[in-house]
Amino acid sequence: MPPQDTETTFRYERWRAVTGGILETAGATFLLLIAVKHFEAGATAKALIASGGSFGLLLSPFVVSRVEAWGCPTAKAASRAAAFGAACLLVMAAVPVVPVFVVGSVLAMASASAVIPLMTQVYQENYPEGERGRLFSKALIVRIGTAALFSELAGRALAADLGKNFRGLLLVFAAAFALGSWCLSRVPSRPLVSGGGSTHPLRALRFAREDRLFRLTLISWMFLGVGNLMMYPLRVEYLANPRHGLALDVGTVALIVGVIPNAARLVMSPLWGWLFDRMNFFALRMTLNFGFAVGVFAFFMSDSFAGLAVGAVIYGVSNAGGDVAWSLWVTKFAPPERVADYMSVHTFFTGLRGVVAPMLGFWLVQTVSMQTLGAICAGLIFCSLAVLFPEVKAAPKPKEKAAALVEEVSE
Repeated sequence: MPPQDTETTFRYERWRAVTGGILETAGATFLLLIAVKHFEAGATAKALIASGGSFGLLLSPFVVSRVEAWGCPTAKAASRAAAFGAACLLVMAAVPVVPVFVVGSVLAMASASAVIPLMTQVYQENYPEGERGRLFSKALIVRIGTAALFSELAGRALAADLGKNFRGLLLVFAAAFALGSWCLSRVPSRPLVSGGGSTHPLRALRFAREDRLFRLTLISWMFLGVGNLMMYPLRVEYLANPRHGLALDVGTVALIVGVIPNAARLVMSPLWGWLFDRMNFFALRMTLNFGFAVGVFAFFMSDSFAGLAVGAVIYGVSNAGGDVAWSLWVTKFAPPERVADYMSVHTFFTGLRGVVAPMLGFWLVQTVSMQTLGAICAGLIFCSLAVLFPEVKAAPKPKEKAAALVEEVSE
């Protein structure tokens, strides 16, 4: 890859990280918080909003297939999706009613997540293998710092006057999408290499059948994802809804859900990026999964600020490593020209569980306690450890494994 491609990509990715941090707070906290506090939305509406990004992941194989067929450079296609997200937020701000808010939230967050495999292909092409985790984590630090700061500022604004200020917040999200679209339009990228044969959007699923380690990792991620994604949106529900006994104000919810975990992510992200480039991937993934299980258990078993803060910190530390591992792990498995296909399989299954898990969580919490549900989810995450444990002992060093897998898939 030309060195100038690496430099240009890294420069605009750091700027885009600012917009990504702002938009991360939309999907993780504020769209759901507005639905709960302002619109008093029902369980289905809240579950749909929480699943918006997952719908995009579910569509990612179709997006990769269409972008490949059109011959559009990957970053340019991602830029157009971000512009669509900006338009959705503008409509939501202009027409503040529940149906528009729910549909707009789903479409906007889906437009951001559906293009993730395209950006993973960009990182594969423009970032050197030995530096990929480090460069990605440097931009991630900007994103996390922005998310933490913006969570605090937006939380204060909504706490001051939720009914008046939430529309202004939607306009800020629209502006973030627009700036992100411009940054993506400046990133050097190439059209996807055609795989030949079938043009079916789910054709890439064959890699899960043919590649044993890829398949096992996807199974482990399914256990982790169902447990994690079931509880992730329920953090806001647990803290904000009087039904669960806490009924915290908007500012405190934003602090616990947004500021504290993002501060932990900010501190730990460089370390996880460094470890990703050097550590056995399965050992890294197991360490992260254990942290997620402990974080979920600690958070939902506590009703004190100190306990909630400890759970948020543990979750944030694990999430810092999860950001890097989730975004880049297929670059250790896939042939270079098939990274987008491998990633689309991963994001498809992430989207599948991301659509089902929040709905399941919101419906289950109407019949069981939050603590019981938290224990169930922690148990699912521990199941993911059992799937990966045999592979840790057998796995070669990271670079040897990458080479072996490329050889295996190419045959």
